[in-house]
Amino acid sequence: MRIRLFLLVFLSAAVHAAPVVAQEGEMPQMTPEQQAEMEAYMKAGALGPQHEMMVNQVGTFDVAVKSWMDPAAPPIESKGVAIRTLHMGGRVLHEEFQGDMMGTPFTGLSRNGYDNVSGKWWSTWTDSMSTGIMLSEGDCDESHTCTYIGTYNDPVKGGTVTNRYVVKSISPDEQYFEMYGPGRDGNEVKMMEMVYTRQ
Repeated sequence: MRIRLFLLVFLSAAVHAAPVVAQEGEMPQMTPEQQAEMEAYMKAGALGPQHEMMVNQVGTFDVAVKSWMDPAAPPIESKGVAIRTLHMGGRVLHEEFQGDMMGTPFTGLSRNGYDNVSGKWWSTWTDSMSTGIMLSEGDCDESHTCTYIGTYNDPVKGGTVTNRYVVKSISPDEQYFEMYGPGRDGNEVKMMEMVYTRQ
């Protein structure tokens, strides 16, 4: 909200100063405080090594999926395809997933990025079997293994549920995704596993 207000004020000042700009050929002077704020926003939006890591994840991947309805029972297996592209000038990794879930066509949309301000990775997920969104935040280690904590509104529990998922980048051509959540007894159980292999 603050950045929108700042940009609105800045643009308004620029418009009102247009005759001066046209005559003098330069932008209106910013106060030291405005200059510091502008520099902070520029730094927050700059591409860094974390964003460069996402370049290796661009492409089309075959996905093998295992889902556990009951941790004591064999998993339900399915397949899908994920297409990953970079958006926002390389700041956001956009993934479109198409597959099936228990014999029903299933689509999902994920967006991932790194926030320079918080120093955290973030992720969103929406799909064709829900009307909500999963919001997650996490950290990655030197081996490119990332652990996220996310929340979503569970229709069975009728409230917010917290889960954990781990993403392991074996190579630019292979990646593992594991999701864990609360079981019926409240203890954490493995709910899903996805193996991405580049086509």
